[in-house]
Amino acid sequence: MTVITRLAQSVAIAAVLATAPASADFSLLNMTQGVTESSRDIYGLHMTIFLITVVIGAGVFGAMFYSIFRHRKSRGVEPSKFHHSTTMEIVWTVIPLVILVAMAVPATRVLIDLDDTSESEMTVKVTGYQWFWGYEYMGEDVQFLSRLDADSDRARRLGSGIQPASVDNYLQNVDQRLVLPVDTRVRFQITGADVIHSWWMPDLGWKKDAIPGYVNEMWTEIEEPGVYRGRCAELCGRDHGFMPIVVEALPKDEFNEWLANRQAGGSGMTADAEQTPDTDGELAAR
Repeated sequence: MTVITRLAQSVAIAAVLATAPASADFSLLNMTQGVTESSRDIYGLHMTIFLITVVIGAGVFGAMFYSIFRHRKSRGVEPSKFHHSTTMEIVWTVIPLVILVAMAVPATRVLIDLDDTSESEMTVKVTGYQWFWGYEYMGEDVQFLSRLDADSDRARRLGSGIQPASVDNYLQNVDQRLVLPVDTRVRFQITGADVIHSWWMPDLGWKKDAIPGYVNEMWTEIEEPGVYRGRCAELCGRDHGFMPIVVEALPKDEFNEWLANRQAGGSGMTADAEQTPDTDGELAAR
């Protein structure tokens, strides 16, 4: 391969890399920053540890490649002859220890904060079923089941004649969303009714196992109104892939209106579906 050919290939590769950000969403390659303080803390911790490992990797591989190149046999370099160096052993033991402690301190702080559900303003019980979710607003006399929406349920069936691409938010929508107020510290009590599930909401920054006979607790405080989507993250049976999670965050006054409507016996629905699949997958009218 001639020098000109190599140069042309290098220029072409550089051009592709330069234009890639315009057509690619590189955020998909990393964690989401989410819409809560805890999710941003986790993201910041992730990026800090990632940068530390990058620096360590660059230093280690840089020293290794330099040593290979600079002290290669063809240059006539003679290898050093020694068995060990106590000083070096102390250095390469102490430095990693210091780095690990420096990473462990902020990581421990974040973990402790995630489990601190004190000072919560409301509590929602989350129960995983095969294969849907149950939500109960503790002390508010409001509870309901949240299942895969009817359009996605129809489209997922063989021979339905419905193209999944024609369904909005295919397999990511539900018949009843979990509605929460913004700027409110919400405690979650998460459990399972049959097998182990896992309630995963990336925009909130965490996931927690739903274990039968055991209650896990987490908390969140959503800062931005919107619709956020998650899913079960624990293989729980045949329809594991068909039990999405949808959280809708509303301003406090709109949430209070929705809650009052549910308490009064109204649907208070915010999702689009008008029907919900039963446990056998057939459509059952409300």
